[in-house]
Amino acid sequence: MAKPKTRYVCADCGAVHTKWSGQCGDCGAWNTLSEAAPEPPGRAGRLGGYAGVAGLAEVQSLDGIEADESPRVPTGIGEVDRVLGGGLVPGGVVLIGGDPGIGKSTLLLQVQDAVARSMRALYVSGEESLQQIALRARRLGLDPARLRCVAETCVERILATVAEEKPQLVVIDSIQTIFSEQLQSAPGSVSQVRDSAAALVRHAKATRTTVLLVGHVTKEGGIAGPRVLEHMVDAVLYFEGDGGGRYRVIRALKNRFGAVNELGIFAMGDSGLKPVSNPSAIFLSGHDGAPGSTVTVMREGTRPLLVEVQALVAESSLANPRRVGVGMENSRLAMLLAVLSRHAGLVMHDQDVFVNAVGGLRLSETAADLPAVAAMVSSFRDRALPRKTVAFGEVGLAGEIRPVFNGEDRLKEAAKHGFERAVVPKGNLAGASVGGIEIVGVRSVEQALAALFDG
Repeated sequence: MAKPKTRYVCADCGAVHTKWSGQCGDCGAWNTLSEAAPEPPGRAGRLGGYAGVAGLAEVQSLDGIEADESPRVPTGIGEVDRVLGGGLVPGGVVLIGGDPGIGKSTLLLQVQDAVARSMRALYVSGEESLQQIALRARRLGLDPARLRCVAETCVERILATVAEEKPQLVVIDSIQTIFSEQLQSAPGSVSQVRDSAAALVRHAKATRTTVLLVGHVTKEGGIAGPRVLEHMVDAVLYFEGDGGGRYRVIRALKNRFGAVNELGIFAMGDSGLKPVSNPSAIFLSGHDGAPGSTVTVMREGTRPLLVEVQALVAESSLANPRRVGVGMENSRLAMLLAVLSRHAGLVMHDQDVFVNAVGGLRLSETAADLPAVAAMVSSFRDRALPRKTVAFGEVGLAGEIRPVFNGEDRLKEAAKHGFERAVVPKGNLAGASVGGIEIVGVRSVEQALAALFDG
């Protein structure tokens, strides 16, 4: 039998080449050819004509298919279950990314320990030796007797081991170290990551085995490897925050079985990652009502969180003053400064402006506009906001304050933590009835600043 020849496929147009080159001969794109698994002999002939294709796919009507919800398998770690949408789904594939040393391997070893109490689980390590994993397990206080691990990087041998062990949960740490013997490229290359992940996904769907993949990140912060890797999996979780800090935040960037942008919050300690049951209290632990500080209520996934937004406005010695947002887009920060200049008469063109979300959170929703504006004005005027006051709302280019969704839930969260006054968009007043807190509705930036500083 003739040996299958190596193929190189263009990522842009899909053209197949027999050898690698810097430019695709079909579409002209540069550096888009990557190695693909060899095509078995005779396959092209079998698929060349529609009439000769064997094994046609069965077409069914959706009304004859049972659409019951897949049973969830709780991990035993509440914040992990929250991010996943209730627990592990049989046959689901989850990709977990994050900076080096932030706690990916630690968390997955804890998940395996919790899951192994009720079902079989296997940890596949491609980076660490079994001795290193055993030392970590003892340091975390886990039970080594129920932790089954294997050190292997060949995907064919991994699948053979999984077929023999028949675990219900498989952890792959990490996908960038796994390679296929059918490809000649080095582990971590685009073709190796893509084909290895595809083989693991096929096995997961065929056997209803849950697979957790650890993914490395690039210097830009994205998960290393082809973009198609994130499309193949069912959920993508990402660690946020500073690896040197105490708290870790896991965000669901994609989830076919749950809410997107759901947050799981953990505290790193000597015994591993511990779930934080009341994150609002953690993020407000250092709030003292100083100038340049505003408390807002963010909606992350299915729960509201109280977050402190800080701003520092100082006279600049530079020709182009700095606009720096930590946890906030710089373009949005520049827009808010322009709105303040045009509609509130506060000119800061000669000031350095820094905005920070305390706790390493990312202000991804527009409800953070009003608290960011309030924090900047508070620092600029060197005047603190009234205590026990929260604010949220979207700021438009015309200076209007637009309503945000789930306003009543945000107000209930603020009242639960003892806040007595809330400055919110006028549109969020309809139907809002929350006891114990004064609600002030505003329509414009001028009204909002008057309510916050003069009310």
